[in-house]
Amino acid sequence: MAKPAIIAVDDDPQVLRAVEGDLSRHYSDDYRVVAASSGAEALEVLEQLKLRDDEVALFVVDQRMPEMTGVEFLERAEALFPRARRTLLTAYADTEAAIQAINRANLDYYILKPWDPPEEKLYPILDDLLDDWVAGYRPPFEGVRVIEHRWSPRSHDLKAFLARNQVPYIALDAASDEEAQRLLTYAGVGPSDLPVVLLPDGG
Repeated sequence: MAKPAIIAVDDDPQVLRAVEGDLSRHYSDDYRVVAASSGAEALEVLEQLKLRDDEVALFVVDQRMPEMTGVEFLERAEALFPRARRTLLTAYADTEAAIQAINRANLDYYILKPWDPPEEKLYPILDDLLDDWVAGYRPPFEGVRVIEHRWSPRSHDLKAFLARNQVPYIALDAASDEEAQRLLTYAGVGPSDLPVVLLPDGG
């Protein structure tokens, strides 16, 4: 099973490298640190993680980005990974936006830039958030996911084949399961392509 991810998002390359470096030094034993230079890029990453059934533990996101602010990104990211903890990086002048984000994006914490030294101004905060996330973490199902029309003969045949070969699977009904509908969108397939099989690596 892949390590849970920590997602860092900042449009400033220098700041992004600094965030990624500080996060990797402290958390790489237990988490994958994934860096993105915009909210749009980060959302694409999240869709791929969702297809692979990977988990996101923490977002560390800059507020002041063009095209999509940190708060706007976190609002959209919450729909994909609602349990992930959310932090916003802000300059002193942006603290009002951060305070508003506590309600709008269910923000857990905002951190003022610069956060040096991270041992005092970054890690203690993120450690607490990650400990809280871990306390409620349930590892995801690691078998095959079948997105189906419940009464389709093809779906029935496919599930029978998997069962005969002792392949663990769960079935998601495309008509009634919102998660199944999102996964079809991320995979770029439609109802006419059902049943769809998603392997544990997202294939």
